[in-house]
Amino acid sequence: MIRVLLVDDQPLLRSGFRALLDLEDDIEVVAEAGDGMEGLALVREYLPDIALIDIQMPVVDGIEATRRIAADPALAGVHVVILTNYGFDEYVFNALRAGAAGFLVKDIVPEDFLHAVRVAARGDALLAPSITRKLINRYVTQPLDTGAGTGLEELTNREREAVALVARGLSNDQIAERMVISPLTAKTHINRAMAKLNARDRAQLVILAYESGLVAPRSS
Repeated sequence: MIRVLLVDDQPLLRSGFRALLDLEDDIEVVAEAGDGMEGLALVREYLPDIALIDIQMPVVDGIEATRRIAADPALAGVHVVILTNYGFDEYVFNALRAGAAGFLVKDIVPEDFLHAVRVAARGDALLAPSITRKLINRYVTQPLDTGAGTGLEELTNREREAVALVARGLSNDQIAERMVISPLTAKTHINRAMAKLNARDRAQLVILAYESGLVAPRSS
């Protein structure tokens, strides 16, 4: 059962998301909150698998709420998915850097919304290749020297290769095919790289790969 916490200051939107989620046999909404401070308290109380958090809220906004969740070892199993009205922008980028697993635009169609919740619950980042390109082209403009002070020097060659492919938006199955290994081995390389780099999830791994210079932004 996927346990979900809803955090949004608009009751109508919360009730709409809840009604949709409650129809699914494998998803349970454990609680709702109307601002970030209340949301943080409920995250600590319920320890949900997914915290769907609005990016702009009173008291504590979604970025700060994400930062506090990511910084708390007791909440390591909570995957934050940011809710936004505007699509990918600087606020979303800052939330990803703070530790969010991905983001959803509020006008998403129901089928895609439910799929996204399940993807996030598996620990995969909600970053399609098109979003990854937008992210790096707009915000990752001054890469560091490759491996300098980032922990990349601790990675094996195969782990570095796997991280680079994650940064290109490939799934575990696609990475396995590209590297001629099993999906389980691909997942192992990625998990070991995340541990060595202290990356909370694949979203942070993508950002680190580009900011470190391991992968260079493409022109298109």
